[in-house]
Amino acid sequence: MAVSLSHVSYSTTFTSSASKTTVAGPSLSPHSIKVPTFSPLTVKPLNSSFTPHGARAITIAPHATSTPSSIPSDTSTKTFHGLCYVVGDNIDTDQIIPAEYLTLVPSNPDEYEKLGSYALIGLPSSYATRFIEPNETKTKYSIVIGGANFGCGSSREHAPVALGAAGAKAVVAESYARIFFRNSVATGEVYPLESEVRICEECRTGDVVTIELGESRLINHTTGKEYKLKPIGDAGPVIEAGGIFAYARKTGMIPSQSK
Repeated sequence: MAVSLSHVSYSTTFTSSASKTTVAGPSLSPHSIKVPTFSPLTVKPLNSSFTPHGARAITIAPHATSTPSSIPSDTSTKTFHGLCYVVGDNIDTDQIIPAEYLTLVPSNPDEYEKLGSYALIGLPSSYATRFIEPNETKTKYSIVIGGANFGCGSSREHAPVALGAAGAKAVVAESYARIFFRNSVATGEVYPLESEVRICEECRTGDVVTIELGESRLINHTTGKEYKLKPIGDAGPVIEAGGIFAYARKTGMIPSQSK
């Protein structure tokens, strides 16, 4: 597949162990996600929080060529360190952010903060520890660890945005619903990383962990164990830039916002 943003384009192919299908979309998935192929696809911003006024649509077209200069530096030195919050399989977007809070506008700083305060509030009562304490707007857990099919359910960009607004830096899951993965990359809010084993069964909420993107590994300092992660690939620079539109501006694919 290929991604063409304005006059510059690049192409990458990924495979997935999570879904056994072929997926469409920009080169934003890790080697772990299989996304279906279709063409062409025009991706437009869902709201003003992720694109400047007048920004051109991003067209995903087949057989585009790659321009090395369009790819910024990688995220090999990026690390995240903090407490982890562990959830199970099939955590859906309604559990991540219930539909009643989708009226909040992320481009409004106050509403963005409020959106974060509701992150993972839809989890069942079997989760005795809350992701965010009552009357708080930020979480003390900077890394979410999940099982299979994380982010399933209805498509909503508010799901990764809520996690990022709450203070989460990354999600590590056995596999993802492809739309959650793509929304995470498109918004640049959290790194959706995929584990090679079921880390959710070996870590506990409150464990101290470090993620090293360059080494593609997670270290649990509480247990002393290390786990291999699947490389984030070309999605890394997009997330690092702050999302797909910030990345396109940074690489000159669309005009920069006027100051």
